[in-house]
Amino acid sequence: MGKVVKMIVLAIVAMAVFGLVVMALWNWLMPAIFGVAVITYWQALGLLVLSWILLGGFRGPAFRHHQWRRRMAERWARMSPEERERFREEMHKRWHHHGKWHGGERPS
Repeated sequence: MGKVVKMIVLAIVAMAVFGLVVMALWNWLMPAIFGVAVITYWQALGLLVLSWILLGGFRGPAFRHHQWRRRMAERWARMSPEERERFREEMHKRWHHHGKWHGGERPS
């Protein structure tokens, strides 16, 4: 029971600190760079919650990248050498220098 209380208190303190950090950074940078209004602590906390909802929690895009990478590795392991070669050729056809698409439609 004590561990649960400690985790709850830690989460509350972390949110309070993150809210202060967001508010301070916003009020320091955004008005000077973009000419927007300063925000309150509660608005900063709201931005944190909104970003958490939109970005899928504090795991962020890196977590999804690792999932994609794991699935791709599993797929690669199931491919035969011929399938791997066809895959390499298809990727070579699609990609041009520095990530530009080469010919044809960009896949969705």
